[in-house]
Amino acid sequence: MGRVEGKVAFITGAARGQGRAHAIRLAQEGADIIAIDVCEPINAVPYDPATEEDLAETVRQVEALDRRIIATKADVRDMAQVQKAVDDGVAQLGRLDIVSANAGISGRPNRSEDIPDDEWSDMLDINLSGVWRAVRASIPHLKAGGRGGSVVLTSSDAGLFAYENISHYVSAKHGVIGLMRTLALELARDMIRVNAICPTTVDTDMVQNDAIYRLFRPDLENPGKQDFADAAIQMNALPIPWVEAVDISNALLFLASDEARYITGVALPVDAGAAVK
Repeated sequence: MGRVEGKVAFITGAARGQGRAHAIRLAQEGADIIAIDVCEPINAVPYDPATEEDLAETVRQVEALDRRIIATKADVRDMAQVQKAVDDGVAQLGRLDIVSANAGISGRPNRSEDIPDDEWSDMLDINLSGVWRAVRASIPHLKAGGRGGSVVLTSSDAGLFAYENISHYVSAKHGVIGLMRTLALELARDMIRVNAICPTTVDTDMVQNDAIYRLFRPDLENPGKQDFADAAIQMNALPIPWVEAVDISNALLFLASDEARYITGVALPVDAGAAVK
């Protein structure tokens, strides 16, 4: 216990899924949390959005661990909202040590020539530019602390290789890897480490929805969760269809802790061996 004791982490997309799991896991190990989520529908997203009640539940679970959390409804597409959330959180909690640029969406599957312009724009604005905004807002606070820090960007196995029919998602996640590598060089002199996590499918609402089921099972008219599982298991080397959010959180915790003090510029797959299959 206490692997990030006394530190403060900023987490985007914290209302549910991987973001909530990250907040809880870091809080279990002693961190206080600055959390944001948009908590409203996004046109490009074909599943129910996180809600303000979801964000409140994240707050409840972190506070149940006797840690502090400052949670704000904010959109990573809006730099002013992100900056204000980070600034206010640091003002109340006193420091910033860890950044988890986690907020992201999956979209409707389409051939590249059939992706609507607004859905392409939303995907890139959230999954790539939103990651950059989270880091941009955080860098002054990380530097001001003079203690170094850890920035972890959420990419995907789709940031390492291609998948058909989701070129907007693949493009954004490849961009996150390039951003991570550049930031790792730019921030190294301040002992701020920057890495990326590349999950396979994770058992969250972003994956467990009809659009993803159809992406993986275009051969079926109305595929369900088990149909998706039958296809997803073929993608991984280990015989499982998906990992759990806490598996990603455990990797984040390692990268955020002093155990990884000399690890930077790494794209870490947490993917049941999908990247080597």
